[in-house]
Parts: sequence; structure tokens; C-alpha cells
Amino acid sequence: MSHYFKPSPHLPEQETQIIYHFAGKKFAFATNSGLFSRAHVDPASEILMQTLGSTPPLSGQSLLDMGCGYGVIGIVLAKTYGLALTQADVNPRALEYARRNAVANQVATNTIQSDCFAEVTGKFHIITINPPIHAGKVVTYQMYEESAVHLEKGGSLYVVTLKKHGAESTGRKLMQVFGNCKTIYKKNGYYVFQAIQV
Repeated sequence: MSHYFKPSPHLPEQETQIIYHFAGKKFAFATNSGLFSRAHVDPASEILMQTLGSTPPLSGQSLLDMGCGYGVIGIVLAKTYGLALTQADVNPRALEYARRNAVANQVATNTIQSDCFAEVTGKFHIITINPPIHAGKVVTYQMYEESAVHLEKGGSLYVVTLKKHGAESTGRKLMQVFGNCKTIYKKNGYYVFQAIQV
């Protein structure tokens, strides 16, 4: 199977439904072959959502979920905290399911097919990235660099990654790009970083 970050339109249909609970709310997600973590919500995504839920109030802000996959992070955060949601991914199948899942969970969204930020316009208060590690550092670092251009002043980029996937080098890269980087979660090999556009 091609890596989920690459467009792969000619895959067999293996649709699956996931039921997920967050902050007392029930979510339903349809997934399919060719999508990252199609059988369950990815643990790193769950850690990112839980970590953001414990940060200062998110209500009323704009959120871009970059590399959104079938839409879990953006949909859950947008519905839970009343965020204006934009979702971007290079994979058209991922965006198809992100749109479907937004409708199913009664969340308004703007979906953009985009290789990193190539087709993204405007600025956001929050950008979330669960990076496509196997796409390589050139791609993930490009995401971090371009995030800086698309954040409102005072806005935050949140990145979740694993120590074994280069968390420490990710922290250094964010520090280089933003001039700041805070580790807001670190446990069992998982890291969540926050970088603020000052």
C-alpha cells in the first residue's frame, strides 16, 4: 500500500466505522483503505486532542488541521470547543472522508486538497499537525516552516510526535522557525510541542 500521505485514488473499498468518545461527546467516523489509522483513532492524535483540551480556552478561534486524514482532530476539536474549522490534506480520499465525517458529526468545515500549504490561504489562530513521518523530514519541516506564515499573531502551532520519530529534532526545528518552542506534553515517548507566532 502506498504511504497514506501520497495520493492513491485506485484502492479497494474497505470501509470501516469508528465510534469515538471525547469530553462527553460521541463521534462517528467512516474510514477506508489508504487512510492513516483506518481501524482506530491514532493514539498520538488522541494525546494531541486531550492536551489541547487542557490548554487555555480554545472557543471561538479558527483551526487548521494540516494533514487531516479522515478528519478526527479537527472535527473533535471544532465540535467540542466551537472552532471555525479548515482541513487540508494531499490525499483526495482522505478529504472525501473528512467532508463526510464533518457532516455526520454536524461540524461545518472548509476542506482543501493541498500538498503541504500550497493551496492554503489565510491565517489561523491554531494549526494542528500529526506529521506524516514516513513522508520524510523535508515534507514535515516544510509544514512547520509554512505554518509560521499562516498563523495569526499570537497563534499557536501544535505538533504531536514520538521520540522514536525524532521528537527532539522536531523541537529544535520549531525553535529555529518560531524562536520559541514549549513541550506541553511528554510521556511514554509521546511529545506535544507548542510554538507561538510572536
